[in-house]
Amino acid sequence: MTIMITGATGQLGSLIIEQLRQRLPAGQIVAGIRRMEQAADFREKGIEVRYADYDQPESLEEACRGITRLLLISSSHADDNVRLAQHKRVIDAAKRGGVEHLLYTGFAFPQQSTDQSKPKNVHILTEQAILESGLGYTFLRNGLYMDFLGVMGLKEAVSSGVLATAPGEWRFNSVTRADLAEATAALLGRGDSGNHVVELSASQTWDLADLAGLLTEIAGKPVVHVQDASIQHWIYAWLRTLDTASTSRDLERLMGRPATPLRESILPFIV
Repeated sequence: MTIMITGATGQLGSLIIEQLRQRLPAGQIVAGIRRMEQAADFREKGIEVRYADYDQPESLEEACRGITRLLLISSSHADDNVRLAQHKRVIDAAKRGGVEHLLYTGFAFPQQSTDQSKPKNVHILTEQAILESGLGYTFLRNGLYMDFLGVMGLKEAVSSGVLATAPGEWRFNSVTRADLAEATAALLGRGDSGNHVVELSASQTWDLADLAGLLTEIAGKPVVHVQDASIQHWIYAWLRTLDTASTSRDLERLMGRPATPLRESILPFIV
């Protein structure tokens, strides 16, 4: 079994490869990257590196040759039309290259819009393209990254004693990249056959009162949560388009342990 991870130099991809190295011989792992000048670190660890650029179809077809299981990490391009085209190039290359199983990192609990005037979610469209390809598949639907807390002013809340957020009934199933990487590597390394859909979210949600309570505990002084209608940050409009309240035990099942606790997860955003 040979496993290739696209976008291997990204935050999630590099974490997944590190987790895979703990489970499999380095010779079974291939790093697909766009900038070959970043290959040295992988090669030092005995990992094969292949040029795989989402915008260069010929590179993708060559990279996919001899690969058993391919993990397509979704593109980070800002334009969803471009992202979908990039994903389809990888899917086509995987089929032509003889890949047996394609894994794709989408978003947990995708929302199916009934409004025909609105474009479909890029992850739903990518999953549809994979289904149409006839390849074996696993849809890794990742929960909300804990990184969204980086724009919610946790340091300021600790300093001022007030965690101010836009109004809403907010509940979050967020997860750390490290947990996602561990679960993904565990699934990749097993080499399961058949088709699968896994929702990699937290098994329990938390709300902003919970967050304020933890900030109080960490700071050693009161931090209260208040809703402020004047707050217009883009993050809240984006969060309203997602299902951040549904939960699953798939992540914990794959890791064989509980998800990283909220208290530990928020520390990087307040130190």
